[in-house]
Amino acid sequence: MFLKGKSAIVTGSTSGIGLAYARALAAEGAAVVINGFGDAAAIEAERAALAAASGSVALYDPADMTKPDEIAAMVQRCTDTLGGPDIVINNAGIQHVAPVDQFPTDKWDAIIAINLSSAFHVIHAAVPAMKAKGWGRIISTASAHSLVASPNKSAYVAAKHGVVGLSKAVALEVARDGITVNCISPGYVWTPLVENQIPDTMKARGLTREQVMNDVLLAAQPTKQFVTPEQVAALALFLCRDEASAITGANLSVDGGWTAA
Repeated sequence: MFLKGKSAIVTGSTSGIGLAYARALAAEGAAVVINGFGDAAAIEAERAALAAASGSVALYDPADMTKPDEIAAMVQRCTDTLGGPDIVINNAGIQHVAPVDQFPTDKWDAIIAINLSSAFHVIHAAVPAMKAKGWGRIISTASAHSLVASPNKSAYVAAKHGVVGLSKAVALEVARDGITVNCISPGYVWTPLVENQIPDTMKARGLTREQVMNDVLLAAQPTKQFVTPEQVAALALFLCRDEASAITGANLSVDGGWTAA
């Protein structure tokens, strides 16, 4: 348990990749603050499981990632209860798909707020405590779309490119403070969100389940295999190790070869 005595905040962590991050951190002894929306009973069950796994404290904070004041309050709650966060993982994200001339402006604003601006607000609030300790790990979930584009995803692509730029700038600023700042860029990850898209796509395109998975969702991934949340979380865990202290300002792909072409 190499993270015993450390505290972590993971945004967007009540399911999917974010929950995998939280579970990985707790398994190594970190006290974890999870965040996101969902069924209250299910969230409480996950929170209790995280506390049991870590032998430490696990908290749930419902901060809305579009509201800077709530983000700051979440970081302050971590500081007051667990000590200033040693690790922050910016994972909250949403998606909307439409041509740019038909893209709803409210959807653009929400995607930029949740996928990009929330990362700034978490970092802004967390860095002072990390500087004071002389140690910190800041990790943001970017995407293969931080490196390449797809049509009809202008807001998402812009936000993910922005997260990488933000991370590189902050990495340079805190390079002498014992803090590393990196991005992880997954390709298509097998989550309930992805799985639930399959039936509608089958119906809309007249395809079989296998055709949707291989020819639509995995069209860009040469391995023809989904990335798993646990694979993404394992990389985040390595970035928290002292052996990874020289890795900063990096954008690390976990995409089955998507961005190699």
